[in-house]
Amino acid sequence: MYGMVFCVVTDGKAGEITLPECDFAIFGFGILGEVDYERELKGETEKFEECARLSKNSSCGMVCGCRTVSRGLLRKSASVADRGKLLGISDMTHVLDCEEFKSGATLGLYKIGGYKIGVCIENDLLFPETFNSLTSCGCNAIVVLLEELRDGIPPLLIRSYAFLYGVPIIMCAGKTAYFADISGAIASSTQNKTLFEVTPQNNYHIVTTRRKGITPDFKPDY
Repeated sequence: MYGMVFCVVTDGKAGEITLPECDFAIFGFGILGEVDYERELKGETEKFEECARLSKNSSCGMVCGCRTVSRGLLRKSASVADRGKLLGISDMTHVLDCEEFKSGATLGLYKIGGYKIGVCIENDLLFPETFNSLTSCGCNAIVVLLEELRDGIPPLLIRSYAFLYGVPIIMCAGKTAYFADISGAIASSTQNKTLFEVTPQNNYHIVTTRRKGITPDFKPDY
């Protein structure tokens, strides 16, 4: 399977950014800022369209972190586009304690350039079932978006998930880009634009386990 080149962009404006040659671009939360669905539909703003247009001009897939507002409800979201086409908007599905955000309902899984790309947003990183579900659906790579990096836990988590679930993970956390591969190695960069070459692999292992019960008519052979 051929490799993919991911470009992580941590700063700038979508309408003013020139991307290097890549298969998939990841924009941090500062690129789009807050997006109001009502204003987008009325044509007062064109933030999603700007990202889609950039993905077309750059001939690549793209995910942009943002805050979205819908009828007063605030969410942490990601806009996903591929070569000029807006594929969808994914929302963070886990809201902690008294946070002001509204949770989304489904995980983001997109087919881009022949690959399956999973999207993980903010708090969803803290829940292993996020990565278990995405990898069970055949993800070739997972993109993680954090508005800021508050501590050293997120890099440890993506390193662990990449190793345990056998999927490369690319993370944009504030002003820092990270890449964790399935061997457990991790790389980081504070440059405005960082390129990571990712080689998706389909390595599977047979895992057996024993459980009591389930099939009362089953007769063991021992």
